[in-house]
Amino acid sequence: MKIRQLLLFSTMSTLTLSAVNAQQAPLNPETEKKIDLLMSKMTLEEKVGQMNQYNGFWDVTGPAPVGGDAQNKYNNIKKGLVGSMLNVRGVKEVRSVQKIAVEQTRLGIPLIIGFDVIHGYKTIAPIPLAEAASWDLTAIEKSAEVAAAEAAASGINWTFAPMMDISRDARWGRSMEGAGEDPYLGARIAAVRVRGFQGDNTFSSPLRIAATAKHYAAYGFIESGLEYNAAQIDTNTLYNQVLPPFKAAVDQGIRSVMNSFNTINGVPATADRYLLRDVLKEKWGFNGFVVSDWASIRE
Repeated sequence: MKIRQLLLFSTMSTLTLSAVNAQQAPLNPETEKKIDLLMSKMTLEEKVGQMNQYNGFWDVTGPAPVGGDAQNKYNNIKKGLVGSMLNVRGVKEVRSVQKIAVEQTRLGIPLIIGFDVIHGYKTIAPIPLAEAASWDLTAIEKSAEVAAAEAAASGINWTFAPMMDISRDARWGRSMEGAGEDPYLGARIAAVRVRGFQGDNTFSSPLRIAATAKHYAAYGFIESGLEYNAAQIDTNTLYNQVLPPFKAAVDQGIRSVMNSFNTINGVPATADRYLLRDVLKEKWGFNGFVVSDWASIRE
């Protein structure tokens, strides 16, 4: 749920992939030219730095950190070695940290500002499982739209939601973040939540934010409902129970996917080439980026 270092794909490099899902927003040729030009100027260290995400670690409207790890992180932001931050919110705070990224770094690349906007930002909606129980897709989409508008007005442009894990084990405490145990309903709700957060995927409105499909994959099938555990599932279960909501989110044009903490048949989800590359990128044509869950690569 929390995260996060950007994993495997930076925001910019993934935009150059040729495989584009038909439902996703087409790539703008002029934007692509600007990205290519920018990347031609970047060092390898700067490219890797764009895949790094920091949690908010100092009062960004106050003095700069002096000494220790906080100062090292602050210096990395000034060097352009950070691509995104989370838990920095509020117009003053976001503007302050963006001024560092845009005005004090060599290339002036803005930060992506993320936050866990799960079921509301200022206006709180029922928990996702309760919303799903209503079967009211229009209301669920509107709930995500209101949350996006309030978060965007606070300087946030990326949410780590919606969670679309199918789960049938009531011992798993995170069931409340999802849409229940039915993959058909879960897929329908995943699509409307993405549309609520992102709008028409052109981001022509300043009050829409990028959404994240999480947790990819099979987090809801972990043994005994225990966090950070193993999932043993067959291909039939994977394709017919676990993946439908994620496929629906990709078809709706979701901009990011978060992988899960668990292992799947012995392979850590953070390093599952089959799921991340073969299915997500190549089979589904996902042209966004993947983000790891909180410290999941290390853990």
